[in-house]
Amino acid sequence: MSIVAVTIDNVVRPILIRKGADLPLVMIFAGVIGGLVAFGILGLFIGPVLLAVSYTLLESWVLGGERGGDVAEGG
Repeated sequence: MSIVAVTIDNVVRPILIRKGADLPLVMIFAGVIGGLVAFGILGLFIGPVLLAVSYTLLESWVLGGERGGDVAEGG
């Protein structure tokens, strides 16, 4: 029974994370699986968060801040 619960959790969690984050679903699955492999059970939570932060920072850097229109520019 626990294997079924873990399998459902690994499928439902990325879908719910996708609703709250602006990340591709494949990236969220990669974060969940990669976090699980790298950090164990705790990685189910750490992996997607680290991947989301890294993805957002990299995207902001590549786009040059074009997407975040409400960021005040210093003078």
